Amino acid sequence: MDWPVSAQLDEARADRHTRLARCLERARDGEMSALTEVVHELNPLLWHVARAAGLSADDAMDVVQITWLELVQRLHDIRSPQALTAWLVSTTRRGAWHVESRMRKRDVDRRADVAELTDPGPGPVERALTDERDGTLLRNFGRLSVRCQQLLRIVAMVDRPDYDIVAKAMQMPRGSVGPTRGRCLAKLRDLLLDDPTWGER
Repeated sequence: MDWPVSAQLDEARADRHTRLARCLERARDGEMSALTEVVHELNPLLWHVARAAGLSADDAMDVVQITWLELVQRLHDIRSPQALTAWLVSTTRRGAWHVESRMRKRDVDRRADVAELTDPGPGPVERALTDERDGTLLRNFGRLSVRCQQLLRIVAMVDRPDYDIVAKAMQMPRGSVGPTRGRCLAKLRDLLLDDPTWGER
């Protein structure tokens, strides 16, 4: 009676694990040539594991070579010789992830560098216009009352000003900070709209 195909495959896998485990044990005993059979048997598998992680052929080859070097260094650290294949696959996958992660970070850094190179900043004309606009803004800001100037400077120092602190600094009721700020900004806006040099920008 023929065995089912699945049973035959299971037996073949068990035989291979046993055979490779014996090779590992021989290598542990100093017979390093025993690893040749392990490399011959599992190298294609490890290469495909590395490639499946998205590595190029050259990078995959490097990762697999590092895996074999790590095996030589850790022959006596593998607790179960029967788990040799699983250990090699796991080590290869981990190495491939590290390489892929470094490549992704390098690509991000390269894109950032390119973005900086392609954005030289404002040219002379743009800087001149910005300087003129800032000058107009400062000139009209100086036309506000001293109290408005002080309040707007304090509020502009932080994104979300604490009105309790602003009120103490300005010696004014807390409830009047917001309305006073609004009136000062409205006054500044009116001054800018009446300034012909502001409208030309």
